[in-house]
Amino acid sequence: MSTFIAAFVILLLFFLLMSIGYIIKRKAVEGSCGGLGVLGIEKACDCDDPCDKRKRRMAAEEARREKLTKDRII
Repeated sequence: MSTFIAAFVILLLFFLLMSIGYIIKRKAVEGSCGGLGVLGIEKACDCDDPCDKRKRRMAAEEARREKLTKDRII
């Protein structure tokens, strides 16, 4: 039982330190290579012709973005 408690405390401490780092830097957690953005890839599937599911999702995101800009108060 003491091993479980020690592991839980270490994990809790790890998450606490990560959250403090995020609050101070205001920078998202990313991998050691910097993620796909460094390579110039905007999406996970970098295909020329996305599948129908991806097209629907992109259309929904665009519609939501347009609605937010149209209904903006300030």
